[in-house]
Amino acid sequence: MLPVLRPSEMADADRRTIEAGTPGEVLMERAGSAVAFAVRRLLGGTYGRRAVVFCGGGNNGGDGLVAARLLRGWGVRVEVVMLRGGEAGSVGWEAAARRADVAVDAMFGTGFRGRLEGEAQRISAGLRERGCPTVAVDIPSGVAGPTGEVDGEAVTAAATVTFAAYKPGVLFEPGRSHAGRVELVDIGIPVVVDHDPGGPERPDGSGRGAAVAGPGAVTVTRCGVTEAADVARWLPPRAPITHKWSAGGVLVVGGSDGMAGAPMLASRAALRAGAGIVHCGLPGHEAAARASGGEVISRALPARDGALDAAATGIVVGSLGRFGALVLGPGLGLAESTRTAVRRTVAEAGVPLVLDADGLNGLEGDVAPLRSRGGHPTVITPHDEEYRRLTGRTAGPDRLEAARDLAARSGAVVLLKGPATVVAAPDGRAAVNPTGGPVLASAGTGDVLSGVVGALLARGVAAFEAAAGAAFLHGAAGQAIGTGLTASDLVRALPRTISGLEADSPET
Repeated sequence: MLPVLRPSEMADADRRTIEAGTPGEVLMERAGSAVAFAVRRLLGGTYGRRAVVFCGGGNNGGDGLVAARLLRGWGVRVEVVMLRGGEAGSVGWEAAARRADVAVDAMFGTGFRGRLEGEAQRISAGLRERGCPTVAVDIPSGVAGPTGEVDGEAVTAAATVTFAAYKPGVLFEPGRSHAGRVELVDIGIPVVVDHDPGGPERPDGSGRGAAVAGPGAVTVTRCGVTEAADVARWLPPRAPITHKWSAGGVLVVGGSDGMAGAPMLASRAALRAGAGIVHCGLPGHEAAARASGGEVISRALPARDGALDAAATGIVVGSLGRFGALVLGPGLGLAESTRTAVRRTVAEAGVPLVLDADGLNGLEGDVAPLRSRGGHPTVITPHDEEYRRLTGRTAGPDRLEAARDLAARSGAVVLLKGPATVVAAPDGRAAVNPTGGPVLASAGTGDVLSGVVGALLARGVAAFEAAAGAAFLHGAAGQAIGTGLTASDLVRALPRTISGLEADSPET
């Protein structure tokens, strides 16, 4: 995983690196050099090109000054505009911006709070109005580093060069949209992601431990951005003697009047994600009969007025012996008998559980059934409204904190869906998913995600990795299809997406 640090954590990492023997001037030179190269790539060359560099008074501004010096050395005509207290210096920034082929935003860094004001606000608006391509240093000015919030005006960059670790501000909206293409650069500040009880992995792959670049120099974070290599490593291979049950059986329980499609989507997704056999439990014989006839085995469960009856709990729990995971919730509805069945099943199911949609709503804000599962792995998959119903409050702008808080209170792995999906474990581990986006805004795609999580759990993947891996695969499959996808398209794209990851893995 690629590391993620909050601005305060990044400042501490910077300090520790300097104390361990790397001068701050060296770090600034490396950062400014990375920015200069990013500008050069954006310009497509240096001859006859012009740039304007907007510099604040802190380290961010210092990085910009280094970039300006290097660009001049390469033949770019550079004008530097210094801001002190939000006001521009002697060079007329408007004239400089009109002459420039590219701008560098080195006004404010990740520690920025509040709103852009004065000349800084006018520069940000002016660059956007002129359509001047901009490279941001570490984070676009005006974006809150801890959350991605924007209060008023903020620079809109074509590219952002960020150092040592991603900051939440470039991962979460609206900051992510302001950042453009984000380039993560190693400038010699050692940061490692620790998602392993054995300790953080050394950056050079030589083993595990804390002292990588000198005593006290290494910063360990429990939050990372999921990479394709991570997912490929988590996916277990099938042994030559594998059969349908040893490959992983999944039981999906869902559906109500007019909503049988949701659990069937989850069921088909589980099969396409590698489950060997999938049963789908639906309320009533009529619903089960309509769903039969394909690879998914439909099963009738006790129903009352077209909804799941509380008596279904005993049948579901009693049939879990051969299954590796239970997916509960898609299309269940909110009948009182169904809510009773949900709470009982959550508490009594002795296999890994994925709780989604009306399964979450059926808890009615009570996470006690989740905590009473006797250590069986649990993944819950709320979107923002389901999060509000479950907790009584909105997720808010700090999505990392929101997911971690719910994970700690519920004892479950939380997959908080959104423009940048967050996965959080009760022990504080977190992952931000880089794939997907608005292309997935189509009915039924959430049901597909639940099925993929269920399949990975049934295949023996641990809950945190199953949730993070499923989010990555789900988003990558959606990106491969593009605009206009349907949930069924997404299901069909899963095998190709998974096979592509397995083929690219260095371990295969």
